[in-house]
Amino acid sequence: MQRDASAEEIKKAFRKLARKHHPDVAADKTTAEEKFKEANEAYEVLGDPEKRRKYDRLGPDEPSHDGFPTSPRGAGARGFRAPTDASDAGGFHFTGTGFSDFFEQYFASGDSYGFPGAGRSDAAQSGAPRRGSDVEGDILVTLEEALQGTTRPISMRTINRETGKTETHSFKVRIPPGATDGRRIRVPGQGEPGTAGGPAGDIFLRVRHAAHPDFSTHGADIFHTFEIAPWDAVLGANVIAPTLDGSIKLHIPAGAENGQKLRIRGHGLPKGRTEERGDFFVVLAVQLPASIQDEERIHWERLRALSQSKQQPAPPA
Repeated sequence: MQRDASAEEIKKAFRKLARKHHPDVAADKTTAEEKFKEANEAYEVLGDPEKRRKYDRLGPDEPSHDGFPTSPRGAGARGFRAPTDASDAGGFHFTGTGFSDFFEQYFASGDSYGFPGAGRSDAAQSGAPRRGSDVEGDILVTLEEALQGTTRPISMRTINRETGKTETHSFKVRIPPGATDGRRIRVPGQGEPGTAGGPAGDIFLRVRHAAHPDFSTHGADIFHTFEIAPWDAVLGANVIAPTLDGSIKLHIPAGAENGQKLRIRGHGLPKGRTEERGDFFVVLAVQLPASIQDEERIHWERLRALSQSKQQPAPPA
């Protein structure tokens, strides 16, 4: 794929790779998860016009062997490098969140990265205990994880302000069922260490839903674009549609329109701690044939003739 690939070309390339490497369907489970995350990260950057312009200034030029533009995980071109130490990352560095070092350094959505040092000198000189700062970061969560919930091991490297040494500590983060995109998960006591015996701050991880080849979300609702033939839109049809819970039977009503949404209640993501779930929306996409055979043309011409005859005014009596 060329560097000037359109948004639609990038989306098609991502969906192809995501289906190939999705952990639930990939043949090679050992490498599928990492490749799926790489595809997600590349799409996260290249699918956003502003981030793509920034990546064009930072990232490598060569496309990967899959034809999808190289993931920022391989960054290092044009004099830029991923942070290798907490000091390079502005005071701390996460691993295990699903995002690469390069992404966290240049594309993460949080603006609270690093440890603010303002107002600390007086406290340090007086020896008064001071609570450590809170830390924010992003965590990549698949829709399957958001549906079922999971526990993720995370490590964070920090700089001890009293000793100046880099320290690493690990902890587990529980991602609850129904973790919606943008939700913040609090991890108490795992943020910046306090000074002079003060308590540590907290970590707040912002959930970022991994792009899925078939589904998207809005809050607790899930959306799926379902392609149908024009005759099914006109006549109606009974079809099988995929959901995160498995396939379901779906009735398409006669006279369905392109872009029409069909709601299946209770098949979205869980809502908080209740047993209630969001809804699942099937968005109909009427697909016209790109080319037709001679016999098919005859039938389309007959349909046109019938339609035109119905639109003609009746002759006066």
